[in-house]
Amino acid sequence: MDIPGKVAVVTGAGSGIGRACAQAFAAAGARAVVLADRDVAGAQAAAQALAAQGHTALALACDVSREADVQAVVASTIERFGRVDVFFSNAGILGQPGGLDLDDALWTAMWNIHCMAHVWAARAVVPGMLRQEGGGYFLSTASAAGLLTIVESAPYAVTKHAAVAFAEWLAISYGRRGVRVSCLCPQSVDTAMVRDSPVGTGSAGLDGVVSPEAVAQHVLQAMRDEQFLILPHPQVAEYMQAKAANPGRWIGGMQKMSAKFSAPAFVPSAPQG
Repeated sequence: MDIPGKVAVVTGAGSGIGRACAQAFAAAGARAVVLADRDVAGAQAAAQALAAQGHTALALACDVSREADVQAVVASTIERFGRVDVFFSNAGILGQPGGLDLDDALWTAMWNIHCMAHVWAARAVVPGMLRQEGGGYFLSTASAAGLLTIVESAPYAVTKHAAVAFAEWLAISYGRRGVRVSCLCPQSVDTAMVRDSPVGTGSAGLDGVVSPEAVAQHVLQAMRDEQFLILPHPQVAEYMQAKAANPGRWIGGMQKMSAKFSAPAFVPSAPQG
C-alpha cells in the first residue's frame, strides 16, 4: 500500500514512534492523519505541527487500555474523513523491571495495552476495511521482545509475545481478504519511554539505539512491500534463526544475559496454612 490519499490513525502518536510515523505518513501524502494518545497535549502539539506544514491532522484523546476509547477514535475518524485506510496500533508502556515480584495490576495493564488494544482496534476497523474499496492496512507495534524475549521484565516479554501472535493470526485470517498486516518489532528506540526507564536501554540496546524517524521509514517501506515483520534492527532475524535452530543453546545464552542485566531473582514465600 502507498500512503498518498489515505486516512491514517496512529495511537501513541503524541511522542516517540507514533509521532514519527504520523509525521512520515503526512509527509508521504496521507489525506489525513489522526493522532490518538492519552497524552492529549502531546497529540495536539504533534497535530498542530503537521497542520503548520499544510497537512490535515486531528488529535484525539485515547486510552488504548479502554475498548470504548479505541472505538470512539475509529468512529470519530470515519465521521470526519469517511473511512480508515491505515490503523497503526502503536501505544505501549514499559513499566518497572521484574517478574514474579510484580503485582497483578501491572500485568493487567500491559496485557490490555500490548495485546487487547490491538484486538479492540482490529475489531473496530477490520469490518470496514473488508467492505471498502482498496481494503486497508493494520499495523501494530510489538517488540523484538515478542520474537525473542527481554530479560529485565516478564510482563513486557509475555505481552509482546501475545502482540506478535495476534498480528500473525490477523494476517493469516484477513491477509488475502484485503487487509494487509505488519508487525513492528524493534529493539531499543530513542524515545522518552526508554530514556525514562529505570534500566535505560538495558539488554535491548546492545545492538544500538535507533531513532523514531528511522523506524518510521522502515514502516513506510514495509507497507510498500507488504512485509509482515518490520525489523529496524536486522540482527533480530539472525537471533530468531538461532533460537529456532537450537532452543536450548539460545536459552543458555539468554541466562548469561539475564545474570548481567536482571535484578536478583525474586522467590515468593510459600502459601501458609
